[in-house]
Amino acid sequence: MREILVTSALPYANGYIHLGHLVEYIQTDIWVRAMKAQGHTVTYVCADDAHGTAIMLKAEDNGVTPEEQIATVKASHEADFATFLIDFDNYHSTHSVENQHFSELIYRRLNSAGHISTRDVEQLFDPEKNLFLADRFVKGTCPECGSPDQYGDNCEVCGTTYDATDLINPRSTLSDATPVLKTSKHYFFDLPEFEQFLQDWTRSDNRLQPSVANKLQEWFDAGLTSWDISRDAPYFGFQIPDTPSDEPDKYFYVWLDAPVGYMASFKNLCEQRAGTDNALDFDHYWAQENEHKTEVYHFIGKDIVYFHALFWPAMLAGSEFRTPTGVFAHGFLMVNGEKMSKSRGTFIKAETYAEHLHPEYLRYYFASKLSDKVEDINLDLEDFMQKVNSDLVGKVVNIASRSAGFIVKKYDGMLSDVCAEPRLLEDVTKTGDEIAAAYENREFSRAMRLIMQCADKANEYIDDKKPWALAKLEGTEKEVQDVCSVAINIFRQLMVYLAPVLPELTDNAKAFLNIDDLSFHSRNQWLLGHQINKFKPLMQRIEQQDIDAMVEASKASLGESQEATNQATVSQKTDQTATKSGADVVEDNSEPTDYIGIEDFAKVEMKVAHVLACDYVEGADKLLQFTLDVGEDKPRNVFSGIRKFYEPEQLIGKKVICVTNLASRKMKFGISEGMVLSTGNPKTQLTVITLPENCVVGDLLA
Repeated sequence: MREILVTSALPYANGYIHLGHLVEYIQTDIWVRAMKAQGHTVTYVCADDAHGTAIMLKAEDNGVTPEEQIATVKASHEADFATFLIDFDNYHSTHSVENQHFSELIYRRLNSAGHISTRDVEQLFDPEKNLFLADRFVKGTCPECGSPDQYGDNCEVCGTTYDATDLINPRSTLSDATPVLKTSKHYFFDLPEFEQFLQDWTRSDNRLQPSVANKLQEWFDAGLTSWDISRDAPYFGFQIPDTPSDEPDKYFYVWLDAPVGYMASFKNLCEQRAGTDNALDFDHYWAQENEHKTEVYHFIGKDIVYFHALFWPAMLAGSEFRTPTGVFAHGFLMVNGEKMSKSRGTFIKAETYAEHLHPEYLRYYFASKLSDKVEDINLDLEDFMQKVNSDLVGKVVNIASRSAGFIVKKYDGMLSDVCAEPRLLEDVTKTGDEIAAAYENREFSRAMRLIMQCADKANEYIDDKKPWALAKLEGTEKEVQDVCSVAINIFRQLMVYLAPVLPELTDNAKAFLNIDDLSFHSRNQWLLGHQINKFKPLMQRIEQQDIDAMVEASKASLGESQEATNQATVSQKTDQTATKSGADVVEDNSEPTDYIGIEDFAKVEMKVAHVLACDYVEGADKLLQFTLDVGEDKPRNVFSGIRKFYEPEQLIGKKVICVTNLASRKMKFGISEGMVLSTGNPKTQLTVITLPENCVVGDLLA
C-alpha cells in the first residue's frame, strides 16, 4: 500500500470557477479516487490562493476588506467544487497561520544558507494610488512599433517583449495617472545556485512529462536568473520577517507563499485529525529523509510549469524539505474548437453549467479526452451531447435497464447461482487490470475506451441471446435468468471501472445492485445467487435545449464585452457574405433539387424486417427504439418517431419494411441503423407498414 499526497493548483481568490478550471480539478479527483479504489492511502488537499495586489484592489472596489473578499470567494469555490463532486480531504487558504509559518520558515532557512540577496530595483510608481505598478497595471505606446494601448510587458501587435519602463507615454490603468520611476530594495532568491540540482531533478525518476522537461531545458539554455520574491507596501500578503527596522514594509510575492499553501493545507488537516484513527504525520510526507517513503504529486496547468518545476523544488531543497515525486501538467480547454468566449456564451461558469446539466456529464467527457500528455482538450458541445448519450445512456445504463426487469419480475430479483458465460465475464474482469493501469498513468481516455469496449461486449451478448424473445418460449426460464445475470454482472464491473469518474451514478447503482463495495478488488467476486433491487433510471439523456439554455445563460451572466463588439463586427461581415452567396444560388439555372430521378430511387434498399423488440426511448417523447432482424449476422437498432401513435407491444413480432442502406445516423441517444417505413401525416396519424407473416426476413422488396 502506497502513501500518497496529491494537490491541485490553488485557484485565485479573485473570481468564480469556470469550466477551464474544472479540467484540472476533475482530472485530479478522478486520479485520487482511482488510486484509493486500488487500495492506496491517498490524501487530496487544496486551498484558495488569497494574496496579491489584484485581491487588494478587488476588495477596495467592492467596499470590503481583503479578508472579507477572500472569505466570500472561498465559500463560492467550495460550493462549486462540491457540486462537481471534487472530494478534497481539506480545502484551506493561503491567508492562514499555517501558511505564514511555513513561508517564514522556508525563507529563514534559505536566507541562513545564503540563498537570499537584495538589490535596488527601479519601477513605475502610481503617485495617486501610492503603489508600485505590476506590468499588467501599466499601458502605453510600444517602443518598437509605436502601437498605442499596450501592456507593460509585451506588445500584442508586434510581439516585442520589454520592460514597463521602456513604454512611451506610460499610464496607470488603476488611476490613469502618469507613473513615475521610483527605486526600492527587493529581495531575491538565487535560483541559478540550484541549476545543477534542477537539471538532474527535472530529468530523473519520471518526475515530469517529457515535453515539460524539454521546455524547461530552453530556460536552462537561456540561463536561470534570480527570482524577485518581494513586493512593497501596500500589498495583501505576509510581511517578510527579519528585515531592517528602518526599511519600508516588505511582503512576500504571492508566488512564494502560493505553493507553500500545499504544505499549509496538509498541516491544517494533520491538526484536524490529531488523536483520531486516521491521524496524519506532517513530517512523514514532507521531511527530506522521508522522500522515498511517501509520494507527493502536483496537478497543474501548463502555464505555471516554471513556478512548480523550477522555483518550487529549488525552494524546498534549499530549505531542507522533500521535493515532489511528480508534477503533472495539462493543457488548456477549448470550447467548440476555439478559446472560451464571453460573447459566444462558451466562457461558462461552473455554477451556470450546473444549473442546466448534470456535473457527471462533464466529468465523463473530460475523462474521455484527457491523457498523460500536455495537450489542449476541446469541449465540442455537439460531440459532448452525443458521447454522453451514446456511451453512458445508450451503452452502459442500457445494459441494466434491458436486463433488470426480467430478473426482478420473474425471479424476485435473484441472479443465477452459476455464471453461464464465465469466459466472457473473466475477459471483462481481466480488462480491469488494464483499466487500473490506465487510470494510474493518467491515460483516462484509454481507460474510457476500454470500459466502453466492455459495454459493447455486454450489449452484443444481450442482442445475440435475445432474452426478450427467449422469455416468450416454453421452458427457457433458466436461460433467461442466466443471460440477464451475466449482463448484470458485466454492468457491475462497469460500475467498478467508472466509479472514479461517476461517483454519484455508481453510488446509485450500488443501491440497485444491493452491494456496498465498488473497489477494484471487488470485481473479482462475481454476483452469484445474489438478490438485486428494482431498477430505477440512473441517468437522463442530454437534450439540445439544455445546452442552448446554458450557452444563452452564460452570455447573460457575463454581460457584454469588447469581444462581443468585435464578434458582432465579424458576424455582420459574415452575414453580408452569406447574402451574396444566397443571391448567387437564386441566379443559378440548374435543376431544382426537390425531385430525384429513377436512378436515385433504385439505390434505396428495402428489406423485410422482423421486430424482435420495441421499447420506449427514455427522455424522448416522440421515439420508439426497434431491434430488427433483417437477415444479417446481428440485429439492427433503429429509432422511429412514432411513439404517440403506438404502444411498443403492438409492434413486437410484426414484419415491417426497413430501409437498410440508409447511412447510419448518430443521434443523441444512440445510433440509428436504418428506417422503418410508415405512412400518413406525422402530425395526426402515422401507420407503420406491416407485411404478411409469410414474408421471408431479409428479402429485398422491389
